[in-house]
Amino acid sequence: MKTNYVPLEDVLLIHEMIIQETGGKEGVRDFTLFHSATARPQASFAGEDLYKTLFEKAAALTHSLLLNHPFNDANKRTALATCERFLNINSYEIITTQKEKVKLTLAIESKELNLTNISAWLKKHSQKLK
Repeated sequence: MKTNYVPLEDVLLIHEMIIQETGGKEGVRDFTLFHSATARPQASFAGEDLYKTLFEKAAALTHSLLLNHPFNDANKRTALATCERFLNINSYEIITTQKEKVKLTLAIESKELNLTNISAWLKKHSQKLK
């Protein structure tokens, strides 16, 4: 099955919309970190994807956007919203409370969760779109 990725322009738009809705300083702090974070789910070696499953790819995207801090502000909010968009364009949605989503981002930020844990959390809290 082909994986759909969130275009860079969409990630920037997601960030802009979050800042407009919730406040904070708009803009990319470091374009190199931004490009690195958004490209990570597509990483491969010797023709093989480094992140095999959709949820591993979603975890890599979320982890990198959150911990690379490519934006001036709203890195956690943008990482989560971009993850949700990534899953949506691949026919999945996260089903949980906003409180649980916030707990996830804080656990990633504090490095309590690694990629395997994040991937497992996303898989557990997602369902296929009908």
